[in-house]
Amino acid sequence: MPIDLRTLVTGLFGRRGYLVDPRGLRHLLERNLPYRLFEEAEVPVHIVASDLVSSREVVLSEGCLIDAVLASTAIPGLFPPVRIGPHLLVDGGVANNAPLSVAVALGAKRVIVLPTGFACALDSAPRGAIPRAMHALTMMVAGQLTRDAEHWSHSHIELRIVPSLCPLATSPYDYSSADRLIARAYEATSNWLEAGGLECEDIPGQLYAHRH
Repeated sequence: MPIDLRTLVTGLFGRRGYLVDPRGLRHLLERNLPYRLFEEAEVPVHIVASDLVSSREVVLSEGCLIDAVLASTAIPGLFPPVRIGPHLLVDGGVANNAPLSVAVALGAKRVIVLPTGFACALDSAPRGAIPRAMHALTMMVAGQLTRDAEHWSHSHIELRIVPSLCPLATSPYDYSSADRLIARAYEATSNWLEAGGLECEDIPGQLYAHRH
């Protein structure tokens, strides 16, 4: 999320309305996604975004996959909204971050959620407007997930939630430790699976508000 003085000024005081140019993210997706259209996926893929005008969730299931991912990750104010059909779309978390209801409506009987968690072991609040906003967003997302999980855990679906990393002291705006966090998450999830995690119905305690 590179921000320089020019993008900051035009984003805050110009008509652009966002701070980060999405071209870097688009190039990342173009290099790494093995297909370009939903219809080319080996298994059905559905992506949830939010209509910026109505704030309602929009389920994307066909057409350009890269545009759909850009829309579903367009944090308002940071990235520009993406126009798909009649909708001006932003991050799916605005309307439904962990869209369990969407999965159920599409016919899912078993849902496995991989949450990212939040920085629960920071010594102090993040410095800077964007790091603070993203930290608050991740805490809000975790809270929404626990509430949704408590609701759906008593339904007919089989809900399993992979525990997120904890303790975690890295800001979601800090990508310098990505390799280490990926390796740590891989090891933790492997251990969880080997211990029979997919048979556990509990909501991981790491997702509830806590401090270290």
